Amino acid sequence: MEPRQQQLLKFIIDDYIQTAEPVGSRCLVERYHLDISPATVRNEMSLLEEEGYLRQAHTSSGRIPTEKAYEFYLKEVLGKGGKGGEGGKDGNAFGHLEHEQNKESAVKSIAKRLMEVSGETAIVAFDPNWSFYTGVSNLMQKPEFQDSVSTLAGLVDQFDEVVSDMFDRVSHEPQVFIGSHNPFGDQMTTIIVRYDFPNTSGGILGLVGPMRMDYARNLALLEAAKKIINELSEE
Repeated sequence: MEPRQQQLLKFIIDDYIQTAEPVGSRCLVERYHLDISPATVRNEMSLLEEEGYLRQAHTSSGRIPTEKAYEFYLKEVLGKGGKGGEGGKDGNAFGHLEHEQNKESAVKSIAKRLMEVSGETAIVAFDPNWSFYTGVSNLMQKPEFQDSVSTLAGLVDQFDEVVSDMFDRVSHEPQVFIGSHNPFGDQMTTIIVRYDFPNTSGGILGLVGPMRMDYARNLALLEAAKKIINELSEE
């Protein structure tokens, strides 16, 4: 992919993450003060669409990132020093939870706070037999899911089964499952990570949201939450 196309794709993804609205060429030129014309941007967007990185919305002339675009964004943009860079200001959101007496209760509270700060659905498990999720109502408020009650119902119905199935396969580094690779639904993304507790099989902590979730911030929030849990395990 040419450098200009890479930059435009990044702008389109960033814009769509924030607005959930199809992105047009004139909007890109004006919002990002580009020194190229809307016609040139439209041409580049057409090429990106041909390559499978964008698709045209049914109700507008704007474009929407595809699963392939988010995979590119995760690898080529966040994989080059961007990962976790925007979540530092949220790290102290978990601090006062460290001193709860019951560690399972503390992890549950961390998941709730993770849900509140991220605006996504948070999931947590100690083992395949103990799991918890919070924030499905956050998904219901996302524009892409407001008419998809069945999708959200399916997430709830299969939650325990999915967590149990993936529990032993989650690594200590955050893993991102986008679209067709996401066990909770092909319109969603899951970011998940393993944490350790002494004398237990450890647990997993994650966020589930739309594919247009704020990857940089959510990765950083998960890392901050995992750090707090690791500190709990040392007490």
